[in-house]
Amino acid sequence: MDTAAGVGRRLEGDRNAVITLAIETSTGNGSLALSEDGRTLFQERFMADRGHGAGLFANLERAREIAPHWDQIVVGLGPGSYSGVRIAIAAAVGLEFATKAKVLGIPSILALETPAQKYLSVGDARRDSFYFAIVHDGECVSGPMLLDAAALTAELSAHENLPVLSSAPIAGFPNLQICFPSAERLARLAEMGRGISMRDNLEPIYLRDPHITQPKKL
Repeated sequence: MDTAAGVGRRLEGDRNAVITLAIETSTGNGSLALSEDGRTLFQERFMADRGHGAGLFANLERAREIAPHWDQIVVGLGPGSYSGVRIAIAAAVGLEFATKAKVLGIPSILALETPAQKYLSVGDARRDSFYFAIVHDGECVSGPMLLDAAALTAELSAHENLPVLSSAPIAGFPNLQICFPSAERLARLAEMGRGISMRDNLEPIYLRDPHITQPKKL
C-alpha cells in the first residue's frame, strides 16, 4: 500500500478520482475505510462499543492525512447499535459541512463479510423480538422486518438453503454464522450505487417506534 504522503500527493493531482469514505459502527466491531474508484486506500478496525468513539475519530484523522478531499461519505445505518449509528451519522454530517462531500446511508446488513451472494440476516431486537432480512447481491429483497421467535423460526425453516448470518449469538438459534459488516464493503456498495437507502438526512434504521419509559408515580 502507498504511504499516506504518497497517496495524498497523487490524489491531489488526479481531479477525476472519486474518493469514498465509509463509516461502520452499528456493532461493537467498528471499521472505517477510504476508497478511490474501487481501490482501498485505507482501512482500519476499532472498538465501537459505547464509550469507545475515540477509535472512530482517531481513524478519521488518519484518513484526512491520506486524502484531504472526499467526494462521498457512506454510513452503515444498521439495524444494530442505535448509539453507534448515531455517532457515525453525527460524524458524517460534520464532515459534510467541512468537505462538501455527499452523504449516503446503506443498511449495515448489506455489508456483512461473507462470500455468500444471498443470505439471511438476523439479530436480537430486544423485548422478545428479532429482525430478519433476506439479502441478495447487495440489496434487501425482503425486510428488515421485526418478528417474534415463532415467526423467525418459520422464516428460517422456509429458507433453510440459505446461510443465516448475525453479528452476535442469539439464544435459541444455535446455527448462526457470526460475522460483522465492514466499512470497506460499504464503500464498494456506494461506488456501485447499490443498497443506498438514504441521502443527506440520515437516520438509523428503526424497527419499531421509540420506546419511552414513563417515570414512576410517587
